[in-house]
Amino acid sequence: MRPSASPFEFWTSADRSARRALVAASLGWMLDSFDVSLYALVLPAVMAGLHIDPAIAGSLQSLTLVAAAIGGVAFGVIADRRGRVRALTWSVAVYSIFTAACGMASSASMLAIFRVGLGLGMGGEWASGAALVSETWPDRHRAKALAFMQSAWAIGFALAAVVNYVVQSVAGLPWRAVFFVGVLPAIVTFWIRRRVDEPAVWRTARQAARTRGSVVRMQTSLTWRGVGGSRLPATVALAMLSSCTLFAYWGFNTWVPTYLSASPAQGGIGLSAAVMTTLLVANQVGTWCGYVGFGFVADAIGRRRAYVVYLLSAAVLVWAYTSVHAVWALLALGPAASFFATGHFSGFGTVTAELYPTEVRATAQALTYNVGRIASAYAPRLVGSVAETHGYPAALSITAAAFLLATMCWLVIPETRSTS
Repeated sequence: MRPSASPFEFWTSADRSARRALVAASLGWMLDSFDVSLYALVLPAVMAGLHIDPAIAGSLQSLTLVAAAIGGVAFGVIADRRGRVRALTWSVAVYSIFTAACGMASSASMLAIFRVGLGLGMGGEWASGAALVSETWPDRHRAKALAFMQSAWAIGFALAAVVNYVVQSVAGLPWRAVFFVGVLPAIVTFWIRRRVDEPAVWRTARQAARTRGSVVRMQTSLTWRGVGGSRLPATVALAMLSSCTLFAYWGFNTWVPTYLSASPAQGGIGLSAAVMTTLLVANQVGTWCGYVGFGFVADAIGRRRAYVVYLLSAAVLVWAYTSVHAVWALLALGPAASFFATGHFSGFGTVTAELYPTEVRATAQALTYNVGRIASAYAPRLVGSVAETHGYPAALSITAAAFLLATMCWLVIPETRSTS
């Protein structure tokens, strides 16, 4: 495999269609992160305003993840049958509208309904965006392109932290106003629909499907042959990998803002809003570097080795983060833990893109990724419940064990990097 002349040679060597596809998918993923992360940031205010306890608050996030799994699979099928760009556009519009609706909730039940709607759109963005990027970038640059797409999640989380601080702490507005800001991503859909083209490989496969006959019957047959058969063990292992890593992510990141800001009497550290925001933004700097770095590491040493290094390092560093209280220690460990604990997500789209054929790629990616979302849906509630009885450090350290379990999945998943 020919090495890149420079770290950004992959960008300058791509055509305009590929670059626009990457920008569109990255914007969608960044704004997806922005919208869904707002909940964790306003969680203390939401619990006080709607009079709900941590277990119920965690359950609402769990419900969002279940809906995201359903939406992810549904939009994956839509992306395969109706187009990557169309599915991406619809998913962004759905999660934007329902994020704003969360600001109008007057009860936990109403908030749950709006979170379900948000989850449906949130789940669809990754599958359609990952397929769009996978099919517009050449093999030798696919991991790096998907890494930059994935890195947009960190930017969205950091942006959400800043917006939450400005709206609540600086402007003095209620938590509802934070959710209202979440409707803004809908504007991006107009640009996506006008400026981004469907991948040529998808258009070719679609035309071939029409020529051969019934698209629905063919799609069902191809889906089984594509994800089952000889690929079935890898498909199951990928779903398990997704389950463990997403369990760790949502269990940890749903409650870290509350852990940092809650008073010692409530089991937290008691940091001010400004210090908490600074720590969260610093963590996202580490996350961004981890996402981008994984693409280069995976291209250099292979997908399996890169994953194992990241996951084992994440287990150690996340446990260390939950064991300290000093601000300087949190500032030092947070970015490092985030680098490894989230950077590996860049590789999931690469591995699945290289394992499954074009005709079922988005469906297979959505299926394996979103089975993980269903399995991880219990994480926010579990961590919230354990935090009530054993404290936040013990609860958050559960996620470190999930990274160790995720490492075992690579005993089954094949190396997919091309050696040509």
